Amino acid sequence: MVCASLVDLALEFVEMEDLPIGEIAKILRVLRVLRVVRLASRSKDLQALLQTISMSITALFNVLGLVLLILFMFAVLGVYFFGELTEPAQVIDPEYKNFRNFGRAYLLLFAIATGEDWNRLMYDCIDSVPYCEKGRSCGSSYAPVYYICFVMVITHVMLNLFILVIIQQFEKYYVAEDNPIKTFTKNFDQFHQTWVTYTQRFKCLKLQERHCVDFFLDLPAPMGFA
Repeated sequence: MVCASLVDLALEFVEMEDLPIGEIAKILRVLRVLRVVRLASRSKDLQALLQTISMSITALFNVLGLVLLILFMFAVLGVYFFGELTEPAQVIDPEYKNFRNFGRAYLLLFAIATGEDWNRLMYDCIDSVPYCEKGRSCGSSYAPVYYICFVMVITHVMLNLFILVIIQQFEKYYVAEDNPIKTFTKNFDQFHQTWVTYTQRFKCLKLQERHCVDFFLDLPAPMGFA
């Protein structure tokens, strides 16, 4: 943070036409907001909370991978059912929001994964022969089944699975009295206190061989024998 502030200050005195100095300075000013993160080092509860969130990242990535895989399958089906639908409607437009290819279908499904406008998109895709113009406004009569299944799986199951994973991690690493984070912190503090006691003469850098036995005898269990 200090480096960002110094660079920001230096950029104010630099004038170069080829470089967007103003934009770089704005980004560095925004980075100053991260100074609030320093507060975490003064609160053990906040540190434990951040550690719990960091331990949830692996499980969240697994859920995210599953969500992207399901979006992949629905995108392929969307191109198959609604690939000819190009006429502008409530949500469908010829340039971006359509199922003409896999990429656009994937982005469109990703956009409605939160549940926004999925019903309007369903009505855009529901017309079929003879109530549409083939090659422009024809969708599929299976549109209600497609979109209801999509919303049920993605919005009501997979997105809630993210919340479930976070809650499970909080119950395991934060809520329980004997959770791993509190246990590690307690053991580390005990080890640190004992280590300082026996290594003060050497600036806490090394432990003499003749003090090893006494060190472990004074170190509380489970790391020692006290």
